[in-house]
Amino acid sequence: MSLRINDIAPDFTADTSVGPIGFHEWIGDGWAVLFSHPKNFTPVCTTELGTMAGLQDEFARRGVKIIGISVDPVENHDKWKQDIKVATGFDLGYPLIGDKNLKVAKLYDMLPAGAGESSEGRTPADNATVRSVFVIGPDKKIKLILTYPMTTGRNFDEILRAIDSIQLTAKHQVATPANWKQGDDVIITAAVSNEDAVKRFGAYETVLPYLRKTKQPAA
Repeated sequence: MSLRINDIAPDFTADTSVGPIGFHEWIGDGWAVLFSHPKNFTPVCTTELGTMAGLQDEFARRGVKIIGISVDPVENHDKWKQDIKVATGFDLGYPLIGDKNLKVAKLYDMLPAGAGESSEGRTPADNATVRSVFVIGPDKKIKLILTYPMTTGRNFDEILRAIDSIQLTAKHQVATPANWKQGDDVIITAAVSNEDAVKRFGAYETVLPYLRKTKQPAA
């Protein structure tokens, strides 16, 4: 099945580096980031998992849990975690899902149904499309999907920036312009009349009839 923004994130049970989980239950009432990897002991993914470990407090400050997934058995994860610590200096304090039967990769449309039933014998190139990031809201709906090639390391600062935007715009009737970051001006959505814009936001700038900017609302 093809997944899109605002679809319910598929639920699943899986073994992880911290024990079995039910995904929706694990998310609870908060936000989550699920990010996937084609295989253990791959160089780009090793740097990514360590970078996420170093940013775990930043995600937690936003009420976001993080969880990784690799198309390999959980029993291989402990050795990989040691390598990640050597390479990046960070311990993995978040769960890493083992997907040796390719169940979650298929469920999230990262591998085709005909990809087989086992990770055994598969190369990273066989799993090259298992390189997606899913941001999931408290309503269990997918808010963002990003997919990267194997040779391009993910920018997790950008994912934090996107989460800041998604959380802000979920609370206020605003949107964020290109390259927006915390504290920058925001766009008033078309659903807000000029009169209501004054009541909600005070002063605003009309750049174009359909583009009105104002100061970022307080969280």
